[in-house]
Amino acid sequence: MFLKILVAVLAAALPAAVSAAWQTINMEQGRHVEIDRESIVHGPGGSLLAKGRVVFDRPIVDPKSSVSYHIIEFETRYDCAERTRVTLKRTYYTADNSLLRQDEVQGAFELPVRSGTPDGILMREVCRTLGDGSAPRSLNQALGTINELAADLRQSNDALVKQAVEKDRQRAPRQPASAVSGRQAARPAAAEARRAPSPNWSYEDAAGPEHWGQLSPNYAVCASGKRQSPIDLSDAFSVDLQAIQFLYQAAPFHVVDTGRHLQLTIDGSGYIQTLGKIYRLIYIRFHSPAEFTVVGRAFPMEAQLVHSADDGKLAIVSVLLEMGSENPVIQAALNNFPLEKSGETAPPGHDIDINALLPADSGYFTFMGSLTTPPCTEGVLWMVLKQPRQVSAEQLSMLRRLYRPNARPVQPAFGRIVKESR
Repeated sequence: MFLKILVAVLAAALPAAVSAAWQTINMEQGRHVEIDRESIVHGPGGSLLAKGRVVFDRPIVDPKSSVSYHIIEFETRYDCAERTRVTLKRTYYTADNSLLRQDEVQGAFELPVRSGTPDGILMREVCRTLGDGSAPRSLNQALGTINELAADLRQSNDALVKQAVEKDRQRAPRQPASAVSGRQAARPAAAEARRAPSPNWSYEDAAGPEHWGQLSPNYAVCASGKRQSPIDLSDAFSVDLQAIQFLYQAAPFHVVDTGRHLQLTIDGSGYIQTLGKIYRLIYIRFHSPAEFTVVGRAFPMEAQLVHSADDGKLAIVSVLLEMGSENPVIQAALNNFPLEKSGETAPPGHDIDINALLPADSGYFTFMGSLTTPPCTEGVLWMVLKQPRQVSAEQLSMLRRLYRPNARPVQPAFGRIVKESR
């Protein structure tokens, strides 16, 4: 009888729990971010699963279907301790809330969450549930009802449970108090270890690049990997490479001081298409000096445009910068640089056109490599544009006042194949 009541109550509660109750948590120029708080549930390894969405003020053309979408809904797994996320599903809706398409992300891996991005805003709200003990309202109501209905059953079973526990206690061999207390101490210690933040890596001294692989087991591939980046681009095979299609458009932007780098995130992102696959722009990160060298030639600066495909794979387009005239994209970032350390700004009413960062000649080097920062994840498709762009001496001087050198040294190629456009 109790089982029937339990099933009936859960059946009534679940539709309310899974139906979206969207709440706006951030409004900015060109978009607002919403969360379905009732979707927040615990996932594997202490993670949290949640649904969020970004609603754009103006439609964005979907490169896959050439139809405009108005909303992107995300199903995401968040690791609040490590500040990482894994996108499990993306769903696109048109302006009339009709389903455009839905993409299941296969083989996705964890990516760092940057403040100021939609993922950063959503993670802030999701992870608050760890501190305030909140849970989906409809599920709480259902559990409360179940507890009331089950009260009589629990009361009748209490005596039986106590008897069983007493019998087990009498049969179990006595153990030293020190062993018991050791296990009790180990459990919270393990929990604390799972919640411990990532080690604080840097570009110098004991936490510098030569030590990244020893800072954390999660960073081991930084030392042991055979497909690490950056590399010296030499001995490349000169072939007819398929042109990269850049599908960028002017859009609102954020300037983020990560503490180690200057970073731009672009609302509505933009895309590239290469080898028949579409990658969405996540962020642009600047390094000085440049991380890649070309046949031994070093450059004073580099912009890395990091993209992600629906299957979670990464593609990074690198633009090398040499001394010359003022760069409009870099100047826009400097004009709006946050006043507070590790802060961010979103200049209202201003768009940025990333196409201005690209050279006229889109020929490139390409190879398989890794992220150039911990955790140094491999399997990244790199495309380093052959024609450099320019940065002024004044701009470079300002960036070097803001950041110490933030380039990882060149890594061994280990016989990797490098191709270049001919």
